[in-house]
Amino acid sequence: MERAESMRHDATTSGDQAFGAVIVKDGRIVGQAPSRVVVNTDPTGHAEMEAIRDASHRLGRADLSGCEMYSTSRPCAMCETAAYWAGISGLYYGSDVTSGGRPRYRSC
Repeated sequence: MERAESMRHDATTSGDQAFGAVIVKDGRIVGQAPSRVVVNTDPTGHAEMEAIRDASHRLGRADLSGCEMYSTSRPCAMCETAAYWAGISGLYYGSDVTSGGRPRYRSC
């Protein structure tokens, strides 16, 4: 979660929304990102979506089974659904590292 907070700081420093996320597999960060909605003028540039993209690129696959997502806030419906489709095993969010359980398919 400390790294997700660092990503959140990077987001605000660059003039974006205050969100950050990381993807972890076997105790190792395999994806990370700050929010890039504003700087990339991309409504899908949420930190969680960007971290999923980063992890998929680094691992060379879309299937992120066995990975967990840590985010500075509870993921929105779009981000949770993307985590579901990516096969992410668990969601954790906030400074108290609250477990959000397995991602669910949610109607956006």
